[in-house]
Amino acid sequence: MRVLHIVPGRLFGGVENTLITVVRFRHCCPEMHTEVAVCLPGRLSDELGALGVSVHKLGLVRARYPHTVWRGRRRLRALLRRNPFDIVICHMPWALAMFGPVVQSEGIPLAFGAHGPWEGNHWIERWAVRVRPDIAICVSHFLARDISKPYPYVPAEVIYNPSPPVRRLSEAERQAVRAQAGTAKDAVVIAQVSRMQPGKGHGVCLEALAKLRNLENWECWQIGGPQTPAEVEYLRDLRERAASLSIAGRVRFWGMRADIARLLAAADIYCQPNDTFLEGLGNTFVEALRVGLPVITTRIGAAPEVVDDTCGILLPRADIPATAGALEKLILDPDLRGRLGAAGPPRASLLFAPETQIPRLRDVLTRAVERSRNPNEVSYRQSASL
Repeated sequence: MRVLHIVPGRLFGGVENTLITVVRFRHCCPEMHTEVAVCLPGRLSDELGALGVSVHKLGLVRARYPHTVWRGRRRLRALLRRNPFDIVICHMPWALAMFGPVVQSEGIPLAFGAHGPWEGNHWIERWAVRVRPDIAICVSHFLARDISKPYPYVPAEVIYNPSPPVRRLSEAERQAVRAQAGTAKDAVVIAQVSRMQPGKGHGVCLEALAKLRNLENWECWQIGGPQTPAEVEYLRDLRERAASLSIAGRVRFWGMRADIARLLAAADIYCQPNDTFLEGLGNTFVEALRVGLPVITTRIGAAPEVVDDTCGILLPRADIPATAGALEKLILDPDLRGRLGAAGPPRASLLFAPETQIPRLRDVLTRAVERSRNPNEVSYRQSASL
């Protein structure tokens, strides 16, 4: 099976990281050949190219400039006519709106990669909803329920993002990482890894830690850098907030890093109390579980599918006192940290093993291709509604 994934390629986040994992673990499903089309080269195309993947460039596409849309679609059409792809996956509404019609006009089965909730009020979603895919590949059950709003008769399948095991650091390696950061050997490090965008709970985390400023021996690592002008401004606001809360000296902003697993393995607690952002899955939660960190997050979006009370603490949305209480409990109780952290790796292996999820993706795509060859077959959602 030959599969083409279409992504913008400009930014780097969970979608891009998942594609790299699928390629790195292609031995789990050698009969599924993965290729990727991007609009702009960047970190994703560089890393995929280093792994020997065919990365096709569609060129800059901006909806406000129709000629760029037409040019990108022409390039995609030429690519599809040169290569016998069995199915194309457009990841996120933008890619579906821009390129879905070309895929359908070429008679190739079209899948929609759903990675975030469908709000329905953005212009790109109103554009994308006009393109009905053959199947929706959702990274959580939360999204599978959500996708029925725009696509009530489209089959939805849940494929958790594959996440491989990571090597745990020895105590000497762990202390070396902390020493590089100027972190005390016995400090309790609270880490957060995420895009620098509102809703990810950075402010809630800082406000909660400010309530613990008189508690000694903790430090916060904020890992992730801005990728847009708005995110640059947001990061500036976070730095100013940390200073105004008198905790700037205990909060380190690492910026963009390629060694996230290494930094997480040197931390003690993962805290990302999303206040408005609904995670479609939450890859960073999985990464934290993989390295044995107890996770503090909010009981919204798909977070409860990843984190339960065996490996973390789920909180109400935007509850600063509850966040401070959870942090204080874990900072002061190393036994509790150890017990919750130890449950993380086996839970991550159970739900997100590449050896399980990548073959499941192949099976789901195979069924979608087979259904497309039988246009009289009625989807299970449509059957249920008749």
